Amino acid sequence: MSTPTSAVVCTDLSFGWPDGEPVFNHLSMTVGTGRTGLIGVNGSGKSTLLHLLAGRLRPTGGSVTVHGKLGYLPQDVSLAAAVTVEQALGIAEVRAALRAIENGDSSEANFTVVGEQWDVDERARATLDSLGLTGVALDRRIGELSGGESVLLCLAAQLLQAPAVLLLDEPTNNLDLAGRERLYDAVRSWRGSLLVVTHDRDLLELVDQIGDLRKGEIRWYGGNFTCYEAAVAQEQEAAERVVRVAEQDLRRQQRELADARVKLDRRLRYGQKMHDTKREPKIVMNERRRQAQVAAGKHRTLHLERLADAKERLARSEEALREDRTIRIDLPATEVPPGRDVLTLRQLRTRCQQPTDLELRGPERVALVGRNGAGKTTLLDTIVGAVEPAGGSVSVPVPVRYLPQRLDVLDGALTVAQNVCRFAPNATDNQIRARLARFLFRGRRADQPVSTLSGGERFRASLAALLLAEPAPQLLLLDEPTNNLDMASVGELTDALESYRGALIVASHDTAFLRGIGITRWLLLDGTLADTDPV
Repeated sequence: MSTPTSAVVCTDLSFGWPDGEPVFNHLSMTVGTGRTGLIGVNGSGKSTLLHLLAGRLRPTGGSVTVHGKLGYLPQDVSLAAAVTVEQALGIAEVRAALRAIENGDSSEANFTVVGEQWDVDERARATLDSLGLTGVALDRRIGELSGGESVLLCLAAQLLQAPAVLLLDEPTNNLDLAGRERLYDAVRSWRGSLLVVTHDRDLLELVDQIGDLRKGEIRWYGGNFTCYEAAVAQEQEAAERVVRVAEQDLRRQQRELADARVKLDRRLRYGQKMHDTKREPKIVMNERRRQAQVAAGKHRTLHLERLADAKERLARSEEALREDRTIRIDLPATEVPPGRDVLTLRQLRTRCQQPTDLELRGPERVALVGRNGAGKTTLLDTIVGAVEPAGGSVSVPVPVRYLPQRLDVLDGALTVAQNVCRFAPNATDNQIRARLARFLFRGRRADQPVSTLSGGERFRASLAALLLAEPAPQLLLLDEPTNNLDMASVGELTDALESYRGALIVASHDTAFLRGIGITRWLLLDGTLADTDPV
């Protein structure tokens, strides 16, 4: 039941995909006023749940109730390039009516459109400025904005409507460091009900409670992410103790069953010996044999029941242990000698930046850092030949693979396995499926069309296709690779890249990830190189 402060109520919520795969089955939850974080492994249904709350998907059972106006910022912000900022903010019609009134058109229709929104320009400007979009004019077109600016603009549109309930799905994915800080400030100052799906630890430190979505159910924890980690660690320590006790009990029952079988076998052999030597009347010996067999059967059944109970207790205990499925990445064993030329940029100019010089030799790893719109993605696109340089030259004398931020390297109409086959045509179907299993695409999951995958699943499929490609890459280019990964998989990717023996260029705003993979040089997109972390 809802309480006076509850903002979102789900009752017996059920949902499944058209292929019959269930996502939720009789899920009930209540989210009240305050900041709530929702976490879970990729594919657990976090974004699907937000779609259901926002009314973009219809549940197959149960109900969703939202108290008050709802705002929703989806994970994949999509705005047409020709749309203006005022249109994206939802204030174009009001501004047009205001201009008409200022020009002498006092028709009732214009006043009806304006209503109480006479200060719409001032409120819009203040909202944009609070998110760092100071230089973005209201008549500017979306096509002129960076991906991060588009995300902040969509957030501004939601804030301008002053919803009672705000849903955010991975809002920091495309934001630079400055943009993230602006979003953090907006979250800190939020006074309504906020539900945010995110893998951003800094953002999770700002919430009042965390919901952990697992196997279609949500477990709630009070406090921020630090409190959540401490509570989970305590739970897991207790669960491990229970499992150890259950394992000891199982081993004891197995020993007792084995001992009982030995004793019963001895009795049966003794009874057979007595029967063979005919030391007692036959009718007596037959009765004793029958009684022994009945007793042996009861004894065996008793021990088997105890063993089955012990196995069941162990299974129940193990269910409390967390074994998050993570990708197991075996990067190609490509060792690049320290002196080998891998990449050379000579006065390279793109439409976004000044001339850049860079020489990459051996297994060096470079981080591309800079604000949104500084040209990180354009530089990577230019290195792989997807964009023509405005000047200068690019030389890449080794096999190179590129994982773009937009994850468009795969054909959405093909299955995951078929896409990998495109990159590794000489690999057998068994080899491809065995390798895909390490990226959590097992069995029929490898036969899913790419168009049906979630953001995290699409990332895993793209990464699998590139890393299993032939020939093995000696230079990897990654553009915001942690955007769509859960925390466990980010750790796995970090470990894999740390052990990779080829050269690496990574564009990312995730400074913890960059430090974890052993970056040797930092390229700031103002043309300077640094040997130490400039952040």
